[in-house]
Parts: sequence; structure tokens; C-alpha cells
Amino acid sequence: MTRSYFPPALAVLIVVILGGCASLPPGSTFPKRASTAYIHPDDTQVGRLFAAAAHGHQDNSAFRIISVGADGFAARMQMIDAAERTLDLQYFIFRGDQTGRLLTSALLRAADRGVGIRVLLDDGQTLAGDEQIVALAAHPQVEIRIFNPFAYRGHDGFLRFVEFSFNASRLDYRMHNKLLVADNASALIGGRNIGDQYFQIDPEGQFADDDIFVGGPVVQKLSGTFDEYWNSALAIPVEALRGGMPAPSVLMQARARLALGWQKAQTESVDYVKRAGSGEPLAGIISGQSPLVWSGAQVVCDSPNKKRVTEGSMRGRLMYEPVALAANAVQSELLIITPYFVPTADETRLVQALRLRNVRVRVLTNSLMSSENLPAHSGYSRVRRQLVKDGVELYEVRALLGNARGSGQSAAMSRHGNYGLHAKLFVFDRQKIFVGSMNFDERSSQLNTEVGLIINSPELAAQTATRFEAMTQPVNSYIVTLRSTGTGRAHLIWTTQEDGKSVEYRREPSPSPWRRLAVRLLLLLPLGGEL
Repeated sequence: MTRSYFPPALAVLIVVILGGCASLPPGSTFPKRASTAYIHPDDTQVGRLFAAAAHGHQDNSAFRIISVGADGFAARMQMIDAAERTLDLQYFIFRGDQTGRLLTSALLRAADRGVGIRVLLDDGQTLAGDEQIVALAAHPQVEIRIFNPFAYRGHDGFLRFVEFSFNASRLDYRMHNKLLVADNASALIGGRNIGDQYFQIDPEGQFADDDIFVGGPVVQKLSGTFDEYWNSALAIPVEALRGGMPAPSVLMQARARLALGWQKAQTESVDYVKRAGSGEPLAGIISGQSPLVWSGAQVVCDSPNKKRVTEGSMRGRLMYEPVALAANAVQSELLIITPYFVPTADETRLVQALRLRNVRVRVLTNSLMSSENLPAHSGYSRVRRQLVKDGVELYEVRALLGNARGSGQSAAMSRHGNYGLHAKLFVFDRQKIFVGSMNFDERSSQLNTEVGLIINSPELAAQTATRFEAMTQPVNSYIVTLRSTGTGRAHLIWTTQEDGKSVEYRREPSPSPWRRLAVRLLLLLPLGGEL
């Protein structure tokens, strides 16, 4: 008798295709408990400190920019270790690499001492190994939810691609927010995901970014955005996707692995682990030895159902609007730091209107040498010539920096030549700044949810502008200009400084001809709105 063979992968593929018409993610009918942020932050040591200090600063909030990548890791470890009652984490990416496992270990220790933990993660770029944090869901103090998850829970790239292809209208919508809140008393917000590259400790690649530490009244507003996402229909409990809660044995095994990893990291005396153990930067922030900037601020955040808001089928918030209002109000200078610069039609008109008023618009973004997103770079290359023609000053950061000042990492790390920009910062007339998760691109405007702060602080604006000036020096960036050739058509020129000498490139600097060709081929694809 002939026996048929039905591969499990094919079975999964069929299920994925049949489920492709779903408008809500799998597990959306699973019963879940609504919850909110801790309501008595003043009962905690940090909460009392900032509540008292805020009264002496006209009920403003305290801020400190953390631009050094390794300090971003240390601050997270220290905030988790210092938490007394609750921790809320919301991230686009939470890698299962060294720093991801160390942070997971810290979360487990916090849960063991009774801290209630909520973790909300996006599912768009999950890789094999990232699920290590899911084991913590077996702990009674930990809840984990996945935003807009795939039905297929494995890591076969082909199967994920097939599911995406049949359900792109839902799965293309991603939560790009990055936020950590401790005891509803202090927060860390910015552009950094969780992973070695984002803390600029990986020789194979460093994504330069910024966090801003927040203490005071605005923290409760940030917690409000977390609660809204946590309780939304798109936030699915991890047990709904796994057929139940992870078994206690899974947590026991994870606990053993994490303990070994923690011991190994301490034994190896890794610099970023030593930083975390030193207590800085958090100890200096709490003690007052590290100066804080007290100022008013506005929380800007997309609604969890941003896509429906954009379509006009429901009311809600679009964070692009307050950021655009701040940009439109600029009188003399707008500085933009963004890894991907692909303005929408509205954003292009905004920039052109500023230039017509003789507002200086200066942009620091990635070069083809430093960018890890070739589709986004292809979109940027399509509009680059017109931007320069309109008078926008463009600077493209190099992968190999000539000077590490302002880069967020050491000169030794910079010498690996794998630097890339990931920060998202705006400086408005050097009077206030935007910091958050929103890139200046079509995807952030239309397809990703984002969160950030607009802070009314000339001091923070000056700090950010100083770093902008450092990173746009010719030793660190290509200055992009147009030069007439006498044939009626101007050519783009990339000017930089190498070995102490000024160098001009008439072709876009690229690590290989193939990378340049790939960008040209991507220009032929209908990727509008995705870039």
C-alpha cells in the first residue's frame, strides 16, 4: 500500500494561507486581563525624589540624554535592578543576543523580588533565539504580549514570507515604539532597540542612537501610552499563541541558562557589564551629581490603531501632526538626524516651504556605506538631488569615522568601520527638540506606530546641535552638493576628508559596485509607502 507523505511545513503553509484574510491577529479572542500602570509612584524611592523635585521646578519634568550606546545598556540594567513595584517594557526588537539575555536575567531577578512586569514586543523582525524572553511568561509576576503577531511561530524565512504575502495588509503594520518605565516614576525613551548592535558594543555593526532618561510628571503620560497599547486588540498574550502558558520546566531551564550567561559575562569582565555594575549613569542621575535638565514636554504618540486613523475609519492620534507643527513653526534652522530620509509628499512640501522662508534645513542621515536598509536608501536616492537643489544641506555619515566625538562609541570601536546611524532627533531653532522612535520616512509616517517627546529646552537643543556639528565634520560624513558640468545637468558630489586631505567622489561611495547596483534595481520596484 502506498503511503502518502504530507510535510509539516506544507501543513503550516496551508494554514497560513487559509488564515490570510484575517483582519485581526491570531489569538485576538483569547481572554486577557486589562491593566494599567502603577498608580502610586510616590510610594517608591525614585518616585518620591522626582515628585518633590518637580514641585521646585514648576511641575516640569527632568531629562538627561544618554548618547553613549553602552550607557544605554547600563541604564536599562540599573533601572530594572532599582525597580520596586512595576516595570513596563515596549520594544520593536528584543534580541536574544548577549545584552538581550543579560537584560532578561535582570527582569527575572526583578520578578523574583516581587516586581510586576509587563513586556510588549512587536513581531515583525523576530529572529530565532529572540523567543528566549518568552520563558519568563511562566513566572507569576510576568506578562508578555506580542503586537500584531504572525500566525506561524517558527523562524523559517520562507514560511514567514508566504504568510506575509497573503496577509500583507495586516502584517505590514508594525509597532515601532521603544519605551521602558520603572514604577511609573522614571522612563527611558528614544530610538534604541534591545540588542548588541544598538548598544554599540558589536564590532560587526554599531547602530548609533539616543535614549533620554525622564523623571517627573511626564512619566505618567508615557505610561498612559503603554497602557493604551497593552490593552489594545492587537496586543496578544503569548500564551494565546503557544497553546497555553510556558511550562514551569521551561522557566527552570531558562533560569539556569541565564544564570550561566550572567556568570560568564561577569567573569569575562566585559566593559559594558562593568558599566552596569558601576551604578552609572543612573546613580549620578538619582544623586544629582549628573545634571538634569528640567523643562516642559509634550508626549507625542500614534494610536495603536494608527492605520485605521490614517484611513479615516476611526478617531485617534497621529504623532506626525504635532511634530510637523513644530517644524512648521521654525524661524531660522531645522536640524534633522534620521537613519532613513525618505520624505512623504507632505513632508517634502513642508521642507520646501521652510526653504522658501529661508529657513536653514540641515540633515544628517546614512550613506550607502553605512546604511543597513537598501530599500530605504533607494527611496532616499530618488529624492536626494531635488533636496539639494532646494537648498537642503545633506550630510551622509561614514561607516569608518575619522573622529569618534559625538558618535556614542569609543575610537577603538569606530576603527572597525561598521558605524551606522539609528538616532531620530529634530532640533527646532535650537530651542526645543524631538526625540523618539520616528524616522523621517514613509514607513514611520504611514505604516509604523511611533512614540516620542517634544521637549522645550534650549539646553538639550544645544547639546544635540553640538553633536550634530561633530558628526557632520568632513572626517565623519560625506557632504553632498551639486556641481554644474557645463552640459546643463548638475552632478552630485560627495566631499569628505581622508588622511587629512579633502577628497571628492563623483560616484556615490559604496563598499562594492554590487551594492550600488542593488540600489538602482530597487528603484525599479513599486515600493512607495514601504520606505
